Amino acid sequence: MGAASDEGNDRRFAAYAQELAGSFGHADREEPMREYCLGLLMPLDRKSVEPMAAVLAPSEAAAKHQSMLHFVGNAPWSDAAVLAKVRAMVLPQIERSGPIEAWIIDDTGFPKKGIHSVGVARQYCGQLGKQDNCQVAVSLSIANHAASLPIAYQLYLPEDWAGDVERRRKAKVPDHVTFKTKPQIALDQIEEALATGVSKGVVLADAGYGNDMKFRTGVTALGLTYVAGIGPATTVWGPGTGPLPPPEYSGRGQPARRLRRDAEYQPLAVKALAQSLQPEAWQTIAWREATSDWLSSRFARLRVRPAHRDHLRTEPWPEEWLIIEWPEDEEEPTKYWLSTLPADIAFNVLVDTAKLRWRIERDYQELKQELGLGHYEGRGWRGFHHHATLCIAAYGFLISERSAFPPSGSASSTLFPKPAVPIGYKPRGSANKAGTTYSELDRDDAQETRRRRHHRTTTMSML
Repeated sequence: MGAASDEGNDRRFAAYAQELAGSFGHADREEPMREYCLGLLMPLDRKSVEPMAAVLAPSEAAAKHQSMLHFVGNAPWSDAAVLAKVRAMVLPQIERSGPIEAWIIDDTGFPKKGIHSVGVARQYCGQLGKQDNCQVAVSLSIANHAASLPIAYQLYLPEDWAGDVERRRKAKVPDHVTFKTKPQIALDQIEEALATGVSKGVVLADAGYGNDMKFRTGVTALGLTYVAGIGPATTVWGPGTGPLPPPEYSGRGQPARRLRRDAEYQPLAVKALAQSLQPEAWQTIAWREATSDWLSSRFARLRVRPAHRDHLRTEPWPEEWLIIEWPEDEEEPTKYWLSTLPADIAFNVLVDTAKLRWRIERDYQELKQELGLGHYEGRGWRGFHHHATLCIAAYGFLISERSAFPPSGSASSTLFPKPAVPIGYKPRGSANKAGTTYSELDRDDAQETRRRRHHRTTTMSML
C-alpha cells in the first residue's frame, strides 16, 4: 500500500506542477520549479537552497545548488502571476467545503542575525513575541472553516530602508516600491484581490490593523465588511449616545458645522465600557470544535459609534458592533473587536466570524514548520518573494491533497520520502564540533517538525 501511495503522490504532484508551470513564463523554468517545490515538501530539517539541492541531486549537488539559486534569486518570473495560478487551482478544492467566508490580513516575522538582508530592522517579531532584528511580511489569505490559502504576500520595507539608496541597490528593491505602513500594504492587497475577482469575504484583522482608522474606513470604502481587533484604549460612544451636535447659529459669521465634546461629555474607552456592563450582558458562546471539546468563552456585544477624531467631522461615524471577550477566569477583558457586519446578525455567528482568524495561524505554522518559509538565506527582494511564492505553491498542493482525502488531516512533508545525500555532505550552517550554527529558534522548529512528522506518519499513509 505504501508504494502505491507514493506513486499516487508522485503522479498528483507531477500533474499539479505541470499545470502550474505555465505561470512561470518559460518552459525551461518548469524543472527547477518542480524540484524546488518538491524540496520544500520533503522531510528536511532545513529548506534553504543548499540542503535541498543535496538531496535532490546527490551526485551533482553543486551544479543543482547554482541552478536553484538562480531560479529563486534571479529569474524574472512574476510572483503575482504564480500566486494567481495557485489560487485558481486550489480555490475549487477549498470551496468543496463551502464558499469563501473571510479575507484574513496578517503579518509574520523572520528573525535575522545580520543587517544586510532586505527589509531587516529592529521591529516587533511575532515569532519571538518581542522587538528584535527581523524581516516582516504582510499577507492576505482567503478562508472558509475548512481551509485557507495565502493569495498575496509582500515584505514590509521599513522607512529607513525605503529611503536608503545604497541598500536598495544592493538588495535590488524595485523602484516602484516605496515606504508604506503595513495597513497600507494590506489595503493594496485587498484592492488588488477585488480587481482580480477573488470571491469576497469578511475582512478579518488583528489590532495591529484594526487600531488604524484609515485601514477600517478603507475596507468600508472598498465595499467590504470587517471584524477588526482593537486595543482596550480605543474610544467609542456607547449605545444610544454620540457626539454633541454643532452649536446653534448665533447669526454672525459662518455657522458651525463640526460635532462637539465638552469636559463632561466624552466617549469611553472600550475597556471601561466593558467593565461597566451588568452580568446579564455576558453570554458563553462556543465557536469551534477542538481536539477534545468545543472552544468557548464569555462575550458581550454592543452597538456603538467609533469616536476617532469625530470632533473634526460634521456627521457621526456609523454604528458598528463592539464585541468583547472576557473569560470567566480572567481579571479583565482579553480581546475587543469592531465590526461592520449587519445589525441583525446572530451573536454566535458574529463571534464565530471573529474567531475564524485562527486559520491564518495554521497557515503560518505549517508554512514555517513544514515548508521552510523562513529558511531562505538570500538577501535580495526578488529571492525573498520567490521563495515565499514557491512555499505557498507547495502549500497549495497540500491543501488539494487534504481536500481530496479529508481524513488526512494536517499537511505533512512525509508525502515524499527523503532521498539519500552524499556521504560526508555537510551544508553550510550545519553542526560542528562546538555545536551548531543554527539559532535556538531553528533547532526548536526542527524538533517540532520531527515531532509532528512522527505523530502523523500513520495518518499520511492513508494517502
